[in-house]
Amino acid sequence: MSIYDAIYAVVSQIPRGKVATYGQVAALANLPGQARLVGYALYRVDHSSDIPWHRVINAKGEISQSPFRYGSDDVQRSLLEQEGIQFSPVGKISLKEYCWQPSLPLPPASLFQ
Repeated sequence: MSIYDAIYAVVSQIPRGKVATYGQVAALANLPGQARLVGYALYRVDHSSDIPWHRVINAKGEISQSPFRYGSDDVQRSLLEQEGIQFSPVGKISLKEYCWQPSLPLPPASLFQ
């Protein structure tokens, strides 16, 4: 299993109507401190795939804006809203209300060696 596969495996478990932060996904994929790596991995996901890339947001409860995603920021917000996630007037998501609290164990570090 590649590092990206580990990230995708974690992201695939985020349920509809919940979000996770980049750092949270990194920690669950046994990649603590590698939030940017999660961002790079999700940037590569084809939006037609089954991986719910749109459910990963930053630690501020915001969609991380990128000039390289050609409108995906708006798509991400729309997909989240379709799942019932509400944004504040300033564009933030309440992590207290919507943050995913997984019950899965962390994968063993040996998978990534």
